Amino acid sequence: MDLLDHNRRMARNNLWSNDRLYRVVLQLEPGEFEAERTSFFPSIRETLNHILAVDHLYLDFLEEGGVGAAAHDDFVPFDEPQALFAAQAASDRRLIAFCDRLSTDDLDRRVITDRREDGKIPERIGDLLAHLFIHDIHHRGQVHAMLSGTSVEPPQLDEFFLDYDLELRKAELERLDLGDQAKATS
Repeated sequence: MDLLDHNRRMARNNLWSNDRLYRVVLQLEPGEFEAERTSFFPSIRETLNHILAVDHLYLDFLEEGGVGAAAHDDFVPFDEPQALFAAQAASDRRLIAFCDRLSTDDLDRRVITDRREDGKIPERIGDLLAHLFIHDIHHRGQVHAMLSGTSVEPPQLDEFFLDYDLELRKAELERLDLGDQAKATS
């Protein structure tokens, strides 16, 4: 596996992990989604909205969309988990499509990131992808911890890459139309 294949698999893992997480979030009792909790962002709703807002920002950088920091700053948070789930799934599919279009040379290509008063900073696509994946994993972990204090059990989020785990996620991958793509992306 090369770095390009790894990034494609990480994009698919992002879709799968978010799907698993949101399917549990949708089972929350009324009031639990927005309830104040201990974490970096004070609720499940705010944390999931933050993940999506940053995804929009980084996808704009990666795709050279020209929106810049406004992609984050003008983000309108979702109040309902179902609508947020749909928007996150669309963003995740967009990230997969972006990664699938990349060539190995693209990973070292620089794109401009809008850091507001800090200026326009050129960054490598491979580095931006790594940062985005780490960011999303970090905040999904916070949601996972917050779910421990709710009426639902947090989902397992680390059964994606190993052949050993394939049977545990096979039906989900087929439902998400990922099938064997999680393993064979190149």
